[in-house]
Amino acid sequence: MTTIKTTCAACGDVELSSDELTLELAPAMATGRYGFVCPFCTVTQQRPANERVVAILLAIGVAYSVSDDIVSELEIKEFVDSLDDWLGEISAA
Repeated sequence: MTTIKTTCAACGDVELSSDELTLELAPAMATGRYGFVCPFCTVTQQRPANERVVAILLAIGVAYSVSDDIVSELEIKEFVDSLDDWLGEISAA
């Protein structure tokens, strides 16, 4: 069984098996973030995963999901409206 060495913010270096890690991929990108629960302090940790880390984690069989954190059309409209309001405020000043 392959083990991955990573770091817990509180405990330092920890070794985990592939089934102790999760991988969340960014849509249409080769990056994401991985997570694990520290076996010592039981705190959930999240770390960024660049292309190299993603490739390694996938190669050893880490389960993955694709993030659905996509910006909606409504969120874009609300953002544009807030910019319009802000621009109106600074123009009036």
